[in-house]
Amino acid sequence: MNQERNRVQEKENIIRRIHTKDHYPPNAEIELLKELQYVENQFEEDLLEQRAYKCLIGQLHALIAKVRLRRSKHVDSSMRQRLDHALSMSGNDQIVNEVVYESSLIELYNWITNIELPVIRETDNVPAKRKAAEDIIDTTGQLGEIPIEQLVSRMIESAQIINETEYIQQAKQYEETFERVLNVFNQLRSVSDQYRMSLSGSFHPSALQSEMKELIREFRIMQENIQNEVNNEEQTSSALLQLNDLIGMSDVKNRVQKLYQFLQYQKKRQEKGFRMEDELSLNMVLTGDPGTGKTTIARLLANLFYDLGLLEKSEVTEVDRSQLVGSYVGQTEENTMSAVQKAVGGVLFIDEAYTLKRDGASGNDYGQTAIDTLVSAMTNSEYAGKFAVILAGYPEEMRQFLQMNPGLQSRFPESNHIYLPQYSNEELLNIAEKVAFENDYTYTPDALKRMEQKIDHARIDDSFGNARTIKNLVMDVIFQKGSTLSNQDVSKEDYTIIHSNDVVINEPTNYDTDPDDQLNDLVGLDKIKAEMKSLSSFIEIQQMRREEGLPSVPIQLHSVFVGNPGTGKTTVASIYANLLKKKGFLKRGHLVVAGRSDLVAGYTGQTALKTRKKVREALGGVLFIDEAYSLYPGKGSDFGKEAINTLVEEMTKHNENLVVILAGYPNEIQQLINSNPGLSSRFKKYFQFEDYSVDQIVEIMSRHTAHYGYEWDEESRDYLTQQLTSIELDGNGRFAVDLINTTIQLQAHRIMSKQSSPSEQDLVVLKKEDFENAMIEMK
Repeated sequence: MNQERNRVQEKENIIRRIHTKDHYPPNAEIELLKELQYVENQFEEDLLEQRAYKCLIGQLHALIAKVRLRRSKHVDSSMRQRLDHALSMSGNDQIVNEVVYESSLIELYNWITNIELPVIRETDNVPAKRKAAEDIIDTTGQLGEIPIEQLVSRMIESAQIINETEYIQQAKQYEETFERVLNVFNQLRSVSDQYRMSLSGSFHPSALQSEMKELIREFRIMQENIQNEVNNEEQTSSALLQLNDLIGMSDVKNRVQKLYQFLQYQKKRQEKGFRMEDELSLNMVLTGDPGTGKTTIARLLANLFYDLGLLEKSEVTEVDRSQLVGSYVGQTEENTMSAVQKAVGGVLFIDEAYTLKRDGASGNDYGQTAIDTLVSAMTNSEYAGKFAVILAGYPEEMRQFLQMNPGLQSRFPESNHIYLPQYSNEELLNIAEKVAFENDYTYTPDALKRMEQKIDHARIDDSFGNARTIKNLVMDVIFQKGSTLSNQDVSKEDYTIIHSNDVVINEPTNYDTDPDDQLNDLVGLDKIKAEMKSLSSFIEIQQMRREEGLPSVPIQLHSVFVGNPGTGKTTVASIYANLLKKKGFLKRGHLVVAGRSDLVAGYTGQTALKTRKKVREALGGVLFIDEAYSLYPGKGSDFGKEAINTLVEEMTKHNENLVVILAGYPNEIQQLINSNPGLSSRFKKYFQFEDYSVDQIVEIMSRHTAHYGYEWDEESRDYLTQQLTSIELDGNGRFAVDLINTTIQLQAHRIMSKQSSPSEQDLVVLKKEDFENAMIEMK
């Protein structure tokens, strides 16, 4: 009894949630489908037969159709099937009939407004007139193929069940309208048939032609009346509705909504006769990373401008550098003007516009010519105000690009700049659900969690394509699912349900050797090894605590490696990156080595771009800045300070997706750290690399030669130990490797100068004399 009461309560809760939905979010279809699946799976068959549950299922099917209907303004076959099912489950329900009424109305509206009747001209020759008459007969004769009477009947029935005066009056009005349409079509088909028959002779009755024209005019008046009625009911731009249906983008939606209201205001102002001395600019700048929706927003803006009557058409002409910039004199002007002419009346969208102006471009790079030609077209009397330009690209690159082109910058007011941020993980997961839903798939809860992990693994750096990448990931999951099933084993749910094992996560690998083994194999560096192992354990424990829902201690991974050249800093940095990847902290675990020249440019503004580019390269891994003290303010130009400031900004922005290691001499590195509060607050972990002892250098040399299959004779080790003890070593491990490489080269020379067919023993043994000659050459 209690179980039955709980189920009834659950049913009432679901109905309450449905009835209180005044506005459906972008993923409403998915949420409603989840509700439907829950209801169908939660309750037993005998309960489903009860009226209340059938009503609930009918409502959910109707609401799924309603959400899609509100966005597409089109009724497709899957929508009709849902509505038929909704009526069969709950034919007298208010919600179901409201949706059925709305869908019938839209189908009827789309049918009448999409009919095109040809024009009958007195000046046309007989074949043209006959063709027009035949087209009219064909068009008006297709009524039998469209269930118009059934749609009207369904609309009337739904209005009566809803039992509201407004619905009933509107339904009767449309019933009368479509009866007149059908009557006009019957007359027009009959008259057109007579007119066609009359064209067989030398003369034809002008009365028939006049009657045809009058009937066509009457039909077009009815078309216009219906269109005006719908337009008066729908004051909101369809582009705004589409914008609101996009997932995320709350700031962008607010920004575009304000732009739309401002443009409406200015338009009404002009209609009332108020003058605008400064022409209203429709030129826009859209900035953001790949896949954040720049092209989508550009198309929506074009529709907005068209809806407001500010542009003659809503078409967008999309181009990039390759379509504008030519390879010889005159070709760029021709390409650019061709794009402008094509865009007249609509929008010219230039993607990655900043590539038109390349740093250090040679004289035969005509990117600036494209810019100059575009500015000229935007200002001359023939094209000015007749098209809008939308530029798109990365935020920083676009800012620099516009600053370098004042003539272009002045035509894109700051108020027309829109930044599109990256999607959050939650929004990307919603997009993944939506893409799957659009392909008639839904996720199990476990599959959705797995999909979230797949998205997180793919989201490494700024090249991540956001919504574009998500679509590819979902299609990859669908492909994986379909490619692993045999025809004999496919169940019904395999065609629509994505399970956890269908979501395969491809882990990027950068190393063949385990980082713990790599660390253990290093010669010396006992203190460094101990610190690395301790850090590794700490990271692992914090990850376990997170998984258990326990609070975790913040992990400080940005590090300072101090020591003389050749003490193993770069080698350990590579192992460190691999270790962080193994522990799940970094997604790639690769190492990017950079020096001052990789970060600092020769003139103002470019250092930040150069530093950001190197950071992007390192995202998901470790950025190792060697001789980092060379960035210290006062060392050369002040551009080093700009690099430091940019580096601090990027470290804050990318947080756990980037680890930075500063390397160099102890005193100089400390000066650098102290010069910037942002550095001193982020670099708390120091690793001191001591110089190698003589025995350790000899061991490094021995391991290096063994790696390539070489052996030493008995006298070589003692000789090297004695020699290295008596000299001042410069370069530590680097010196050891250089000495061995020189020894191997000299051994080859010794062998070839004495014999033409050396034995296997000769090829693998390094003798004392080889080391002696190498020591002489290295001095």
